[in-house]
Amino acid sequence: MARASQDSNSKRHFHWTKKVGTQDDDDDEEAPPPTFKFNEEDNKKETLKTHVSNAMPTPRKKLPAVAVARLRSVLTAFGKNRSNQPFGLGPRVVGTLFGYRRGHVHFAFQKDPNSPPAFLVELATPISGLVREMASGLVRIALECDKHKEEEKKGVRLLEEPVWRTYCNGKKCGFATRRECGDKEWKILKAVEPISMGAGVLPAGGAAEAKAEAGAGADGEIMYMRAKFERIVGSRDSEAFYMMNPDSNGTPELSMYLLRV
Repeated sequence: MARASQDSNSKRHFHWTKKVGTQDDDDDEEAPPPTFKFNEEDNKKETLKTHVSNAMPTPRKKLPAVAVARLRSVLTAFGKNRSNQPFGLGPRVVGTLFGYRRGHVHFAFQKDPNSPPAFLVELATPISGLVREMASGLVRIALECDKHKEEEKKGVRLLEEPVWRTYCNGKKCGFATRRECGDKEWKILKAVEPISMGAGVLPAGGAAEAKAEAGAGADGEIMYMRAKFERIVGSRDSEAFYMMNPDSNGTPELSMYLLRV
């Protein structure tokens, strides 16, 4: 009886084990869920691709021809406005009138006493005649030049015009020519640099230099007049310079007008 119960217990144990084994087998027969395997080499490749894609520059889109032309025109206009800065003439400038006693009048405008002249012109008028005009009263000098279509296209500044018709108190006085500031002119401007306002005579460096500059018969002395001028810009074709003299009751003794007509 005891053996029969033992056999039954063993059978039960056997069948339970069998069931468990069968369940495990059934589970083994089922398809395993999909798995994603990433090894270290794949990770390195993905990282390298990411770095390469980030490092590669994005292709630039070409601007249409119309946009490029407009951009160039804007930059050109901006450059023209900026190009006025080397001249550096503001509302107050330093004006110097000088020349050999028997030579022609030179007129220079500077931003400040130690800066190069922004405008230097030689008039056909003798300096002795201009001094007589100034002694008799107010002097008005007008410089006129012609306006050409080519100059409008090039955008030539008013102060860069090479040749001018000259009028002194309404009388035609020949032509004026724009000059570059050479060593002789710069030496004269440096000599009168400490003078803020006044007139006088400077001794020349030598008789030979004076004759070469002003012609035979010149005595070598340089006459000058220096003062502050007020600059008024009417347009790109007109400017005016009025001498500021505190002793003239607000009336400028000398005025210069630049006109492009």
